[in-house]
Amino acid sequence: MRDPLPPIPTPEPTTLRQLLRELAQVRPAPPQRWAFALRAALAMGLPILAGIWFDDLSAGLMATLGAFTALYCAGRPYASRTITLAVVACAFSLAVMFGLWLENWPWLIVPVLTLVAMLATWLCNAVRLGPPGAYMFVLVCAAGTALPAEHTEVWQAGALVLGGGIGAWVLHTIGALIQLRGPERQAVAAAGRAVVAWLQAGTPQHISRHAAARALQESWQMLVGFQPIPARDGGELERLRGVNRELHLLFASSLDEQLSDERRQSLLARANALLEDTMRPAIRRPPSLPLSAIPHGYPRSWTRLRESLAPGSNALRVVLRVGVAALLAGALAAVMEAERAYWTIAAAVLMLHQGFDWPRTLLRSIQRTLGTWIGLLLAGLMLWWNPTGLWLLLMVMAMQFVIEIAVVRNYAIAVVFITGVALTIASGGQPVDDIGGLLLERGVDTLLGCACALFVFRLLPPHADAGTLVGSMVQCLSAIRRTSLLLASGDVTSTAARITRRELQQCSFQLQQGVDDALAGSRAQRNAAELWWPGISICQRLAYRVLAACWDTERNLCENDDDNTPIVHLRPDDMPPINHAIEALSQSLGYLTPPPALEPLPELLHADLTDLHDFLLRQIPAIRDQTPAPQGTV
Repeated sequence: MRDPLPPIPTPEPTTLRQLLRELAQVRPAPPQRWAFALRAALAMGLPILAGIWFDDLSAGLMATLGAFTALYCAGRPYASRTITLAVVACAFSLAVMFGLWLENWPWLIVPVLTLVAMLATWLCNAVRLGPPGAYMFVLVCAAGTALPAEHTEVWQAGALVLGGGIGAWVLHTIGALIQLRGPERQAVAAAGRAVVAWLQAGTPQHISRHAAARALQESWQMLVGFQPIPARDGGELERLRGVNRELHLLFASSLDEQLSDERRQSLLARANALLEDTMRPAIRRPPSLPLSAIPHGYPRSWTRLRESLAPGSNALRVVLRVGVAALLAGALAAVMEAERAYWTIAAAVLMLHQGFDWPRTLLRSIQRTLGTWIGLLLAGLMLWWNPTGLWLLLMVMAMQFVIEIAVVRNYAIAVVFITGVALTIASGGQPVDDIGGLLLERGVDTLLGCACALFVFRLLPPHADAGTLVGSMVQCLSAIRRTSLLLASGDVTSTAARITRRELQQCSFQLQQGVDDALAGSRAQRNAAELWWPGISICQRLAYRVLAACWDTERNLCENDDDNTPIVHLRPDDMPPINHAIEALSQSLGYLTPPPALEPLPELLHADLTDLHDFLLRQIPAIRDQTPAPQGTV
């Protein structure tokens, strides 16, 4: 092969020593995490303060369920944040009312909560709502089935929760008055740092390249996909789009494997300059970018919702996994006559709704269980003390602040305080007669929920076998062919062309995700990843090469004048041999048969398609001996 392929990452087996090391690891906090933690603490404190003021502490504690709105959309642009948080606050209010209504039919609680968990997981993952995702919707609805609300009407409970959500909404959006485009600047700066890290790698590193591509697409999602209001001509959003576009062009230029050290250093210097300019206010407003120059972010929510229901997709498996675990956990809790069965269901959902791989799910379950059992000591102290008034307000705010600081650094430490806050709020500000029994029940429920989650994960593991990897390669080759057709026609900036280019980039991401899932799976899945890794790496390299050519063509179209001849990477008469080569390679992948000899190919694709052809010619016999022929991949 022309270039040495990057070595496949081979993770260590999940051993006790590795788990202990992960449990003790404390990660650095993201920038300005303290500000987010302070907002969350204030959001929890405001309803309690209102309850103290109006001499109805139980109502104030009930309203804190709406205050969990503050946990969402921390990094989104303010316009998108304003709309999304309003929807979240209303959803929490409706969830509590639904839970209270459900109290009248106890036999329906477990199956209905199971359906709520599945629906919330599907929606939250598809619309990229982010942590804590579906978990809080399930918890709030489940908590509604056990709220001490004898003196409160259903609509009044909903109004209280909505009031807590409104307070969180105000705290989370008031920053727009100070720095309206702060989240967008942070996203572009993150993309700039990722591009700098890629350039500093010196030699092609697939991990840093993948991270840079991800960061650039995330920043375009912030600048385009999460912008419900059109950009103002010459405004700050236009400036940031221009900076981000230049970063993307710079990244595309750096993908040339023959890049000289001098050229790389020049690109690195320019990337650092753009990174510095990102956070500085603009001295002069740039001209507006034409719509054809603005890339798309991720696919629209409706597209992702539809794709999440595709038979055999991992997104659908996550939804099914959550449903089975919730139903199993609720059934076991009912058999054990647990007073608060929703704790068990919530623990099971929490472990599975984000779609983590097995090592992370196992680690998260251990962290949740250990953190809960240690946190029961703190919760027991709080219930024994039974603070009221301002002491209760200060303790809840302090614990919530610590939770939001610790949760991104060490989840087990955060769970200690999560347990304390949860039981303090669940008590409704009233003394608890049997503290020991309540603590034991909470500990057992958490242990049971985590155990159910692990069992169901093993029952429905991610679909990351040889057939999945081969199917992803075939899809990537198909996307490469469609994008090559755009290059040959010269149309790389229309809306349809932008969508095609985005689909190719998504295919490259899915290839990497498939490898990561396989490496974290069973021994057979790890073996499949190792067998197919050279071909997958070639497909990724080819995808990035074609995307870079699209950016190069786009730059030439924008900068071309009468004195310069534009660079043409592909011509229409190049497509027949390209189509034939990709079709032959796809057939070879789909049926595990040696590919036929390739026709002469244009320079842009010749090296990588030849590498892939040689890999299949050499490895097909070995792969056929070790894996069954995948069906339906062509």
